Amino acid sequence: MPRISEFYGLIILMNFKDHNPPHFHVWYGEYKMLVYIENGTVVGEMPQRALKMVFDWLEIHRVELLELWNKAQNGEPIGKIAPLV
Repeated sequence: MPRISEFYGLIILMNFKDHNPPHFHVWYGEYKMLVYIENGTVVGEMPQRALKMVFDWLEIHRVELLELWNKAQNGEPIGKIAPLV
């Protein structure tokens, strides 16, 4: 699963040819969750502070995430997205 961004201990990943709807995965220590790009729905658990950072990052990069999702679905190379600073 390619890493598309990392910041403050959060690792953001996206699978190639993964199931719909568009989403990404987040790992943070022992925590793992899946986040749907279009509506921000979360499956899994994450400490509140980390969750807020993921949502802030999602709002900034939603369009880029959907572009990467489309590339990944087509088996094309995907790049990185800037971290939250």
